[in-house]
Amino acid sequence: MATVNTITAKKIHKTFIQADKQLKVLQNISVSFEQEKTYAITGASGSGKSTLLHILGGLDAPTSGSVLFNKDDIAKMRSYTKERLLNLSIGFVFQFHYLINELTVLENIILMGMISKKSTKECESHAKKLLRYFGLARKANSYPYQLSGGEQQRISIIRAIFNKPAFLLADEPTGNLDANNAKKIVDFFLQCQKEWKMGLILCSHDKSVYERMEHVFEIKNGRLRG
Repeated sequence: MATVNTITAKKIHKTFIQADKQLKVLQNISVSFEQEKTYAITGASGSGKSTLLHILGGLDAPTSGSVLFNKDDIAKMRSYTKERLLNLSIGFVFQFHYLINELTVLENIILMGMISKKSTKECESHAKKLLRYFGLARKANSYPYQLSGGEQQRISIIRAIFNKPAFLLADEPTGNLDANNAKKIVDFFLQCQKEWKMGLILCSHDKSVYERMEHVFEIKNGRLRG
């Protein structure tokens, strides 16, 4: 039986210092996420959704507590091991697509494979398959500025799933899109999640987005409910 990968937060606290005052953003959060399931983290703007997501994915560290990928504490990993985890096992999609304007769509996508030291030929072949699968093959040689906002976001998702990560983490991915494009992006996420059996953890304050996930958590007053 295949191992089910997990991301587990244990007693997470996060405090920021602002003008000599302590701002407690996250308080005593313990939660576990399983691969192949979909989750939403919701809450008011500034409630700490993005902070928690970044901590879960190893992009930020908690003030106290720990985050485990399976049984390994991400904060205690050696640099190489952590970089490999973030490149191969956890994919990120942000509200802003962060595509490189000087590179074509195809070149933006294959960067993820090149970092993993795969051959250019192998990376290009895989990227083209993904673009064809999602109906974006005609955009391979376009530049980001030639794409619509929805197309840019879909390309950023393809880039994030390039290495078939165990988890896909998305931080307010529809925040800059109209309702029609937002729905398309969520459809796209769920299609990717199902196709590659990933765990999907998505932050959003948009009810039409988060209600489509299997499990919904809310951050309120620094604590996670759900």
